[in-house]
Amino acid sequence: MLELVDIHAGYGRTEVVHGVSLTVPEGGVAAVMGHNGAGKTTLLRAAVGLIKATSGTILLGGEDITSMRPSARVARGLAYVPQGQQSFGQLTTSENLQVVADGRKRGKALIAEALDLFPALKDLLDRRAGLLSGGQRQQLAIARALITEPKVLILDEPTEGIQPNVVAEIERTIIDLTRRGDLSVLLVEQHIGFALQAAEHYSVLAAGHVTSTGTGGADSADAVRAAMAI
Repeated sequence: MLELVDIHAGYGRTEVVHGVSLTVPEGGVAAVMGHNGAGKTTLLRAAVGLIKATSGTILLGGEDITSMRPSARVARGLAYVPQGQQSFGQLTTSENLQVVADGRKRGKALIAEALDLFPALKDLLDRRAGLLSGGQRQQLAIARALITEPKVLILDEPTEGIQPNVVAEIERTIIDLTRRGDLSVLLVEQHIGFALQAAEHYSVLAAGHVTSTGTGGADSADAVRAAMAI
C-alpha cells in the first residue's frame, strides 16, 4: 500500500535518513523502532511531505507521490498523527472533530464512528482540548485522523508519555482497526511489545540506517532488542 524506496532525507545540508526502504502492507502494519535520534520522525515527515526527500521514491497504492504536496497526499489517503498529542487547544473536543468532518459527505457518521472507537471522548465533547489529559488528547488526535478516512495511518509514538490504562486502550483500538483489513498503518513505537504485536513486519533504525528487519510477533522481541543495543 505504502512503499518507501531508498529514501534519503534531512534538514538543510544535514542528511538524517540514509537510503531507507520499507513497505506497509495493504490492511496491515509495519513498525519502525529505534532510539531517539535514529531518524524515525524524519522518515515519517518525508513520507507525508512535510520535508522533501532528497532522493528516493514514495509510492501510495502504486502511485508515485514523491513530489506531491502534503495536502495532495492526504487527499489520496495518507493521515499523520505526530508526536505530542496535537490538537486545537482552544477548541472543544467536539469542535476539533467537526473541523475535520466539515465538508465530508459522511461527516456526522464519521464522527460517530470515531467516538465509538474512543468512547471516553463522548463525555468530553464540551471540554476544551487544551484541558484534556495527554492520553485523552492522543485519542482525540487519532480520532481526528480517522475521520479523514485514510488508506494509510501514520502514527509517531502514539503511546509516548501516556498513562498505562490509556496506552492499553489505544493499543487495542489500533490492532482492532488493522484487523478489519481496510486500513494500513505505519507505526513508530518505542514499546516493543505493542509494536511487534501489531506489526506484520518491523524495521529497526539506527543513525538513519536500517540495521535490522523481520516479521512481527513476540518471538522477534529478542532480535529487536539486540538490534537496538548495537
